[in-house]
Parts: sequence; C-alpha cells; structure tokens
Amino acid sequence: MKSLLFRSWLLLLLFPLTLTAQEHINGDGLDASGPNGVRPGGTLNQELPAPKIPREVTPTRRPLRNYPDQPPTIPHTVRGYQVTSNFNQCLTCHSRTRSPETGAPMVSITHYLDRDNQVLAAVSPRRYFCLQCHVPQHDVAPATTNHFKSIDTVLQESQERQAE
Repeated sequence: MKSLLFRSWLLLLLFPLTLTAQEHINGDGLDASGPNGVRPGGTLNQELPAPKIPREVTPTRRPLRNYPDQPPTIPHTVRGYQVTSNFNQCLTCHSRTRSPETGAPMVSITHYLDRDNQVLAAVSPRRYFCLQCHVPQHDVAPATTNHFKSIDTVLQESQERQAE
C-alpha cells in the first residue's frame, strides 16, 4: 500500500514535467515553437541553417575606446590563428621585441604584470589568451539597441543641464 501511494505521489509530482497525452499523440512536444531571441527559434525536430559568417571590418584608423582600460578591438582577421598554451601567434607581431619591426602595437604593459602587480619578463599567463578580451569587429546589425553613452557625453549633458 505504501509503495502504491509513493508511486502515485511521485507521478503527481513529476506530471507537470512530462508531455500531455495529446502532445505525445500529435508530436507537438517536439514541434512546439522555440523562443525567438537574438537568433530565430525553431523546434527540436527542425534543423535551421547556421547563419552566414559576417564580413570582418578592417578600420583605417584605430577606433576610440569608450572607457579607460577597454581592450582594443582587433583590426584584422584572426581566423586560423594558433593560440595554445605552447604558442601564441599574436605575439609574433605584437611582442615587445617584434613590434618595432612589424609596426604592430606592442601589447600593453599591463599584460606583463602578475596578480600582485609585479613586473614579469614575459606576458602573464592570465593575459596570454588574447581572444578572452580582444575581438575582431564584424559588419553586422546590432542584436539589441544600445544606449551606451561615453563619459564625455555624460559630462557634457550634465554641464548643459546645469547651465539651463
């Protein structure tokens, strides 16, 4: 008797997590529409094509940064670059020794500091994997609206309000 009661209680508890009998018959449980977020949704049975890889943007000048210590964007393609624990292809141009001859900007001095702000002879392991912070720019429409204002804009608007 206790076993039957326990099973009944367990079924009632798990019932909301399962599909209804009608969904099992129609298959609606797998073909129910998915959410539309940044990418269009689909169903579990549907295989949507992958979006096309957008064109990378190569700016003619370095873009301004919006806040202090903002990582600069990468102005060239990095497709096929090798960055492993043994080799970092970015450093073939951007290292302290190679940047004068390649003309590429040297990595920031902050990349040579450890957790205790002690200067290291080589790039810190925490800063070794460049694509954690630096990204190439692509020619795409924004996924969401952006209401970001630079500190210069905020200060200018504040001064204008005070002048009124």
